[in-house]
Order: sequence, then C-alpha cells, then structure tokens
Amino acid sequence: MPNLVDLADMTPIQVWDSVVVRRVQGEKLTLAIVELAPNAIVPEHRHANEQCGLVIEGEVRFRIGDEERLLGPGGTWRILGDTPHQVVTGPEGAVVIDVFAPARADWDDRPTVGTADEPAELVWPRAR
Repeated sequence: MPNLVDLADMTPIQVWDSVVVRRVQGEKLTLAIVELAPNAIVPEHRHANEQCGLVIEGEVRFRIGDEERLLGPGGTWRILGDTPHQVVTGPEGAVVIDVFAPARADWDDRPTVGTADEPAELVWPRAR
C-alpha cells in the first residue's frame, strides 16, 4: 500500500454481512473506515486486537462485555483484546472509524466489494 492514498481510491472489503470496510494497513495497526448498513448486526465476537473507535454518522448500539450503550456521532469505544463485543445499527445505518492494534491481518482474505467497471456505492465521505 502506498503511504498517501485517497479514501475514494481504496478497495472496500466485506467484513460481515452489511458491513463494508476501507482500511489503511500499517505494520502494527489498522485504521478502518467502516460503513454499516441500516439495521446491520455484527454478532458477538472477540479478537486478540485492541480496538478503539468513533462514530462519524448514524447510531450504533454497542455491547462490550457487560456494558451496553447507544452511541451517536462523537461516541467512542475501547475494547481490550479478547473482550466479547457486538454492534447493532439503527434504521439509518452508521459510519464509524476503528483502529486496531496489532494490524488486522485476518482481513486479508476478505472479499472485495465492487469492480473497476461497477465500483461499490460508498456512503462516506459524501460527495460535495
């Protein structure tokens, strides 16, 4: 991956049903721009990576361990490694930024979304 890339030039990947990610992959961390469709459900899961994030648009109901909260724009989260967590979006869907350390090498085999002839329709950033 080059060091300087526009988000629009990144190839989106399908991480879960109704969840598309564009990522900046470093050696030790991953920055992910995550678009979640309306009423998307990311089922409970866990991973060794620490994860911190921020809601950009929409709402997400986050459950981390035994803690649950509805988060809108500006809401943040911290997930320590191997902590179970789940996310459900509202009727408008959501766009969030996630940072993972170490880098998410387990996403390398995820399918891409769209083609050169028919690129994926992405939500963020909105065209000006």
